[in-house]
Amino acid sequence: MLYEFVDLNRDTIIARARDRVRSRTWPSVAPGEVEHGVPVFLTQLSETLRLQATSAPFPPDAIGTAAARHGGDLLRSGLTISQVVHDYGDICQTITAIAVEQRAPISVEEFHTLNRCLDTAIAEAVTEHARLTAETRSADEIERLGYAAHELRDSLNTAILAFHTLKRGAVAVNGSTGAILGQSLMNLRELIERTLSQVRLEAGKQRRIRVPVVTFIDEIAASGMLHADYRQVRFTVEPMNPVLAIDADPQLLTSAVMNLLHNAFKNTPAGGGVILRTHPEQDRLIIEIEDECGGIPPSKVDPFQVFGERRGGDRSGLGLGLSIARKAVRAHGGEIRIRNMPGVGCVFIIDLPLAAPQSAAQVVS
Repeated sequence: MLYEFVDLNRDTIIARARDRVRSRTWPSVAPGEVEHGVPVFLTQLSETLRLQATSAPFPPDAIGTAAARHGGDLLRSGLTISQVVHDYGDICQTITAIAVEQRAPISVEEFHTLNRCLDTAIAEAVTEHARLTAETRSADEIERLGYAAHELRDSLNTAILAFHTLKRGAVAVNGSTGAILGQSLMNLRELIERTLSQVRLEAGKQRRIRVPVVTFIDEIAASGMLHADYRQVRFTVEPMNPVLAIDADPQLLTSAVMNLLHNAFKNTPAGGGVILRTHPEQDRLIIEIEDECGGIPPSKVDPFQVFGERRGGDRSGLGLGLSIARKAVRAHGGEIRIRNMPGVGCVFIIDLPLAAPQSAAQVVS
């Protein structure tokens, strides 16, 4: 069994992995990295492999929580995310090399488990690094230096690191690290759209046109499907009334709805569902985004407040999306409300004025 092989050869694996770490040209070796990082991850890996071999049900990402905790500890002690990720890869490559040398009777499935553990550990370390990076900055610093530049840089660095890991061939592109790359690219697009929206809002510039609701929602749904896929969340768009229309700045209003959708995807656990629906109420258009976040806990803090508290387990980002979404909706003569469903989820409701019905002559022209 692979876990028995790891336990039996623990000292050899640690010594060989430390040699790999010391001999690499990039990234540089941090103080304490060789002494502490290598043994701790090897212990996590051995325990995960042991539990995987038992008859009890065992989730394939069980190493994730421990890896995030371990990665967080190492990052707080001064290691960079590149150093942590490369340490994980060096250990797994060392195990494979020693197993081949000794012609150990290890099954293909066990090697797959080893690679899956590596993939999950790297993805969790990258995610934890992004979260810690966002939390260590103060609101004053972000406002002074520009929140957009910080977030763009973080997402870009995460994407580059994930791409570098995939390029090395250590993990499969359709695993957790590939998902991290996809999420980072989606985040980059969202950040750019959100920044453009804020610039236009502050400049007071809007380009209002008549937009069919079906066209507006269809374009949002296409992007939302990609977000949902990377988050492993079911995304449902309910049928719409084809005659409804709104007078809107499409870029601004799309950014507002996408911010709410992204918020729903981020806070809905994998396997959960998010619903996008629209319906008229007298002369108003109601857009609802329903998620399965478990409900919003009681709090005196406005969830739309900049840098305010955020719901759910994913604490990444700066909490600016909801604030900008509300500004964009209010600029269209609308409002955003929240209907909380404790223990289930919540519904974000956008209330907008509908465009006046067109006459036959207007439709023909």
